[in-house]
Amino acid sequence: MSTTIRADATATKTTTPPVAVKSGGVGWGRLTHIGRHLGVLAGVIAVWWAVARWAGLDPVVLPGPGEVADKLVSTNLCEAPSASSNRQECGVQGYFLWRHLLATIERISVGLGAGTVVGILVGWGLGSSAAVRSIVEPYLSFLRALPPLGYIGLLIVWFGIGDQSKVVLLFLASFPTVAVATLSGVTGVRRDWVLATQSLGANRRQVFRTVLLPGALPDIINGIRLASGLCWSAIVAAEMNDGIPGIGGLAYISGTQMDTALAIACIIVIGVAALLLDQLLLWVERTYAPWRTKQ
Repeated sequence: MSTTIRADATATKTTTPPVAVKSGGVGWGRLTHIGRHLGVLAGVIAVWWAVARWAGLDPVVLPGPGEVADKLVSTNLCEAPSASSNRQECGVQGYFLWRHLLATIERISVGLGAGTVVGILVGWGLGSSAAVRSIVEPYLSFLRALPPLGYIGLLIVWFGIGDQSKVVLLFLASFPTVAVATLSGVTGVRRDWVLATQSLGANRRQVFRTVLLPGALPDIINGIRLASGLCWSAIVAAEMNDGIPGIGGLAYISGTQMDTALAIACIIVIGVAALLLDQLLLWVERTYAPWRTKQ
């Protein structure tokens, strides 16, 4: 009799379908999360539209969402400057808006990529040697505190007005942050983890691959995220001089020409591009350092 009861209980446990309930809950939670974000976005646009329409502000001061959306579309089209003209002008400042964005992404890719590689190497070296760290770290902190607008003039004098000075500026904006984050990640790896791995017979390469790199990787990725944000923040300063094509240079020029709708459109494009890059880095962190996201 007791054997039959235990068998029935076992059968009841094995036939319970928890997977369907869990997946449905996750799907509903994701839809709720997306709906919440869309609701907040719609609310921000509605408030923006109401202020622009009913606050009595000049469109030069605050254009409405419609004017900004029109700029986002018209700057990617070819249009005749007047009804009597057969000549067409494409985009703005001689380039489509997407071409301005692409030129900026190319500069950021080179500057941020170089800053990431050099920052990881320098940060790892400082984390591996306390003597070198005590000498170099103050200079690294000094460089990290400098604002990009403070030395853009010097970079133009040293490297010229072309892309080289812009890339160097983005490199200087990203390199110290990545180096400090890498240093923090390397020094944050627990010593007993390394000793335990060595006691099991692991060599230096195995310790690096199984303990040091996984332990420091979350901080390195977080440093790259911060550095990418700094690069996007510095892009307007980098493209102030001869920054066309470039979305930062276009934002600066449109602001000086009192084309507020186009300036806001450029700011929106910069923000969306930076957000997509940040989401990509978050995906990398979830994929290659999942233990950090689960803490």
